Amino acid sequence: MEDLALKILLALNALWFFGGFHTFDIRGRIFAKIVVPKEHRDTPVMETLIMSGKFVGGFNLAFMALNLLLIFNTELFDRAAQWSVLLCTMSIAHGTQFAHNVPVVIQNRRGEGVWQVKGLMLFIFLTDFTLMILNAAMALYYLI
Repeated sequence: MEDLALKILLALNALWFFGGFHTFDIRGRIFAKIVVPKEHRDTPVMETLIMSGKFVGGFNLAFMALNLLLIFNTELFDRAAQWSVLLCTMSIAHGTQFAHNVPVVIQNRRGEGVWQVKGLMLFIFLTDFTLMILNAAMALYYLI
């Protein structure tokens, strides 16, 4: 049961990181349109965001590959502490994405913010939070 739960969590991580790669790298222009207001899309800022999103996409691709490799090589990590370290790292990866959106959400509540955390952005915000908690909980499980 523990092995199945771990593999499901790793698969969820891989799917989510694939989504990040797809969104920021492959479909970067569409994502930029979500966060850049229409009146600023004809400025150099738009192209800068699209190109910098490829860096974010690259990190997502690496985390996706790591999770897929872990799914098919679980026997390489035979100590609970090893899994705890890996899952803690995944939790941090999701957590930083969540945490960096918190100030924007607070600004949104005051009618401000550099982008609106609604629709797709809200989904991203909540999914990163959920995966942060799930990975942290599994990391803690392996420690105790």
